[in-house]
Amino acid sequence: MSSAVNSQNSKRAAVRKALDRHKVHITAQSFSGGTYRARVLVDGEAYWVDEFRLSQLRQGLSPAELELTPAADD
Repeated sequence: MSSAVNSQNSKRAAVRKALDRHKVHITAQSFSGGTYRARVLVDGEAYWVDEFRLSQLRQGLSPAELELTPAADD
């Protein structure tokens, strides 16, 4: 019985953590000269990021933690 309860609690904790994480939406992508760039929207703010930074954002790091500056209006 205890095992089932612990399993359920860990599943709920994982769902709670996923819901608390910010959403990352890719609004544009470019690949030029072997370099990938994506314009992403995080919490209502747009940023240009490389593949590594995009990965970090998807893992749950915030733009402030990555010291990203908002993209200039296109």
